[in-house]
Amino acid sequence: MSLWESIILEKVGDLAWVTLNRPQVLNAYNIKMRDELYEVLAHVESDPEVLAVIFRGAGERAFCAGADLTEFGSAPSQAIARQVRFERDVWSRFINVSKPLIAAVHGYCLGSGMEIALCCDLRIASSDAQFGLPEPGLGMIPAAAGTQTLPRVTGRARALMALLAAERIDAMEAYRVGLVNRVVPKESLFEEATALGTGLASLDPAVLRLAKETVNRGLDTTLEQGLKIESAAALRLAASRA
Repeated sequence: MSLWESIILEKVGDLAWVTLNRPQVLNAYNIKMRDELYEVLAHVESDPEVLAVIFRGAGERAFCAGADLTEFGSAPSQAIARQVRFERDVWSRFINVSKPLIAAVHGYCLGSGMEIALCCDLRIASSDAQFGLPEPGLGMIPAAAGTQTLPRVTGRARALMALLAAERIDAMEAYRVGLVNRVVPKESLFEEATALGTGLASLDPAVLRLAKETVNRGLDTTLEQGLKIESAAALRLAASRA
C-alpha cells in the first residue's frame, strides 16, 4: 500500500517509478502533491537500491496539467504562502537529487507539470505531448523554476516565446528545440523510459553522480571555470578508486 495519496512510488529492480496520481483532474499539482513529492524525492535520494528515477502521470490524458488553482489561488496571504514554500522547497530538492531523473511525458504537460519535467535530467515524450507555461495569461509568472530551467534547455529566445506568448509546444517541436530527448509512440512510452532507465542503472552510480554534478555546476560558469570543475571531479573519482 502506498504511503502517499497523490503520488505512487513503485520500485522495479534498480528503478523507482514516481507517478503523479490525480488523473481525475489531469494530475493537477496541488498542496498535497507538493508535500508528498517533497517526501518522495528525499526517499528516492536516500534509498541505495534506487539507481534511476522515472516520473510519469496517471491516466490517459496528461503528465500534469499544471497547478490546481482552486488551492494555490486561495492561500491566506503571500507571506504564509512564501513561508510554506521555503519549508517545502520541492524545486530545490528536485535539482539536488544526485541520481538520474527521467520524465516520461504524455498528453498535457503545462505549468508546474512542465517545470517538473524540466527539473529532470532527461525527457522522453509521446507523440501526443503538449508543453506550455500558461502562467502569464493567468496574471502570474512561473514560480517553480520555469523561467530559469527552460532557457537553459532551449535558449533564451525560444523560452521567451513560450513564456511571453504562452505558445504551446507539441512533441516534435519540443524535440527540435531540445526540450525533449526523444519522441516515441504513446503505446511504447513507458517501455522506452524503462530501457533508458535500465541502461543508466547499469552504469557506475559514482560516475553518473559526478557527471551530473559537473554539468550542472559548470552551466553557470565560464568555460575556463567549467574545465576546472571537470578536472577536479575527475581527480575526485580517481582518488576514490586508488
